[in-house]
Amino acid sequence: MTDEIKAKIDRLCSQGFGYQAISEVLNLPLSTVRSHLQRDGKAGNYVMCKQCGRKIKVIPGRKKKIFCSGKCRQKWWNAHPECVNRKAIYSFVCEVCGKEFTAYGNNHRKYCSRECYLTTVVKKDKSGAVHE
Repeated sequence: MTDEIKAKIDRLCSQGFGYQAISEVLNLPLSTVRSHLQRDGKAGNYVMCKQCGRKIKVIPGRKKKIFCSGKCRQKWWNAHPECVNRKAIYSFVCEVCGKEFTAYGNNHRKYCSRECYLTTVVKKDKSGAVHE
């Protein structure tokens, strides 16, 4: 096997491709890919950060990391809001104005806005006097 093919195998492995996918992409036997990666100790040792491409060491028995840091994770999710799986969207009717509204992640909402909320709250100052 040439050094060029070995480098291609290593690059695809570091990008997260499995043995089968590498063998199909490079049109090589599965056993050739597997033996090269296992012999060189490169099988499954690293994955690439989804945001910056930095290598992340894979630790056996732990959850697979996708991002190298919290900053990269936050950057990626901010740039890809369409990938967020938002299942907790609830529909309500405001108790004050009767307007229909939706809220994400809170199934106990009563008011559509801060203004509607403030119309129902009675405020007291330090002396105990009631202000509306």
